[in-house]
Amino acid sequence: MLDQRNHQGKFAEDYVRVLASAAGLLVYQDDLDHDGIDLGFRYAGRAGHISSPAIEVQIKSWSDPRSKGADLHFRGLNEVQYNKLVAGPFLVPRYLFLVVVPQESDRYARVETDGLTLSRLCYYRGFEGERPIAAPSAARKVPLQVPLGNVLTVRALRELVGAPAGPSAR
Repeated sequence: MLDQRNHQGKFAEDYVRVLASAAGLLVYQDDLDHDGIDLGFRYAGRAGHISSPAIEVQIKSWSDPRSKGADLHFRGLNEVQYNKLVAGPFLVPRYLFLVVVPQESDRYARVETDGLTLSRLCYYRGFEGERPIAAPSAARKVPLQVPLGNVLTVRALRELVGAPAGPSAR
């Protein structure tokens, strides 16, 4: 059995994979997490003038969310991780996906007569226009605000990737 931290992180990654599957997107993963990217998502087709539009994401899980006003206040990225999302320009846009999970792992998913419910929500945040931290340290955390309005849904994921809206874009 996985320890709590690994179990929580795996659930968060699988949560996002489920949304990608529902959105009809391909999921890819580098053979080594050397660049701060956990997963990539690609639309296998044309979207306007672009073929196979994609995004890359770092996925974090959080079982003790803190919010103030319209934002979650997340301190789970260190400066090195932050710079890997910010220090572009990148050919493929990068995002942070923050999956809020229950503290008790037996509440991650619930099976009901109507189907499967995955607990809590995933939020996203982009970094376009932000500056990297000079001389970053893995020992220092970066305070980030993640808008509560940026809920990752099937539709939102398709929009982030640049995939055309379709019947599955709910």
